[in-house]
Amino acid sequence: MRCFVAIDFPEHVKLAIGEVIRKVGEIGKGAVKWVPPANMHLTLKFLGEVQDKLVPGIQTALASACAGHNRFSLNVRGAGFFPNARNPNILWIGIEASPNLDGLFQDIDRHMAGLGFEPETRRFSAHLTVGRVKNKRGIQPVVDALTGYGNTSFGTIEVKEILLMKSVLKPSGAEYFRVGVVGLV
Repeated sequence: MRCFVAIDFPEHVKLAIGEVIRKVGEIGKGAVKWVPPANMHLTLKFLGEVQDKLVPGIQTALASACAGHNRFSLNVRGAGFFPNARNPNILWIGIEASPNLDGLFQDIDRHMAGLGFEPETRRFSAHLTVGRVKNKRGIQPVVDALTGYGNTSFGTIEVKEILLMKSVLKPSGAEYFRVGVVGLV
């Protein structure tokens, strides 16, 4: 199964982001494949294809990685593009910098590396992917509209648990399912 480690978002944040997607999506019809708000989450570690028999070990390692971490808050704020606004491929909503999140990410990455998963080589950039550019023609009005949300607050979330998730790829898009949950202190 295709697995990843994530933080889920409460409904009020997903609704706020969904409203922006609705408004911006009307501007550039067909230019972007938007992520359904119900699927939004913050990926901490993509594991890839995992055999079922490895799941208990992954859950144990996640519990160890999370053991020293208390619950914390994250502010969901701003919007942007990867790699940049002139040549966007990914449209995102931002997560304000958090030492708690960075430490949790590093511990999860280290514990997963101990199980043989490749450690992350890129700097962790907390964000929610909300869209993937399908057609560069007609993308500029979308970029302009999303830029208007650069300082918008979408809410604060309380991070209480970390999820082990699996994704099932379908022609209609990915569907996500919880495989395991690890609570924070």
